[in-house]
Amino acid sequence: MILRIRQMLYKEFLQMFRDVRMRLVVLVMPLVQMTVLAFALTTDVKDIRTAVVDPDNSPQSRQLVAEFAGGNYFEITRRLATDTLVQRLLDSGRVRAVIRIPQHFSGDVRSGKAATVQLLVDGTMSNDAAVTLNYASQAVAHFNQRMFEERAGGAAALSSPVGIRTRAWYNPNLESKYYFVPGLIAVMLILIGLVLASMAIVREKEIGTIEQVMVTPIHRVEFILGKTLPFLATGMVTMTLMFLIARAVFGIRIQGSVPLLYAAATIYILGNLGLALLVSVTARTQQQALLTAFFILVPAILLSGFIFPIRNMPEIIQWFTVFNPMRWFLQILHGIVIKGVGVRILWLPIGALAALAACFLTLAVARFRKTLE
Repeated sequence: MILRIRQMLYKEFLQMFRDVRMRLVVLVMPLVQMTVLAFALTTDVKDIRTAVVDPDNSPQSRQLVAEFAGGNYFEITRRLATDTLVQRLLDSGRVRAVIRIPQHFSGDVRSGKAATVQLLVDGTMSNDAAVTLNYASQAVAHFNQRMFEERAGGAAALSSPVGIRTRAWYNPNLESKYYFVPGLIAVMLILIGLVLASMAIVREKEIGTIEQVMVTPIHRVEFILGKTLPFLATGMVTMTLMFLIARAVFGIRIQGSVPLLYAAATIYILGNLGLALLVSVTARTQQQALLTAFFILVPAILLSGFIFPIRNMPEIIQWFTVFNPMRWFLQILHGIVIKGVGVRILWLPIGALAALAACFLTLAVARFRKTLE
């Protein structure tokens, strides 16, 4: 019995590792993913892109801004004299917070009057917004303490310390459902497209029907479209049902343009299908295709910004996320569903998503031609 088991084990190991692709999938890819993701995945909230509206522009207001910028939490990227660009900066995601200092801030501080600054935060990421509000409260407390220490008696500063008013845009109550439900829709769409479509062509290889396709006059573009469109239609129906559930169960309404949302979703699903078909035409077995799709799916989700902020990842990892369709679709989803913005704000993620979809579909078509040859 031991001899038979030993021979069986020998046979299975040969079967597993005789193919170069299988060796890469089983041994190399997990090690690479563990190394990359260990650097990228962090729950810390730091380097929060922040704009400052400071019409006062006094030593006291600059000192308050310095308290915010002194640590690793706030990164002051824009300094404004008026509120003109505040909404555009928050809508586009170029800043996650805005500090608004009143016109007569320095005079109120010197005279001991009550002075209040306002902090606006992007509430789409509810957890990050809550942490940002906490950091801001600490910065103002440090400023008050410094003002108290700089004055001999400290009576004026102590009697009316600087206060802070906070407001979360797009999600006033910081409810996590407004962030996670649209994000889960993006996850389900990439799961359906990548896993199911990745086995579309390789399944025909295994059962032998691919030879029948090869002898037909069908063009490779027509073949790829024939494999893509059914999954595209299925994905659109699934997305519609998920949004209906989100509206009925969670009360989440689409604030922006529904046609724009469906157009972006079409591009996103096509990109996922192009990537899946690229996996399918290069794999020899369904097992290879499924494992490869799984090892693509995990980094795609973890490096999309859905669970861990991209801004907090190492810079080289942030560059890798540019090639992740889910990263761009999440920005589009939250922009349309939660913020209600349009193409004027979302042109960059829509353009990046379209470029990736075209690239993946083109590679799938080109690779399928090589397979036929």
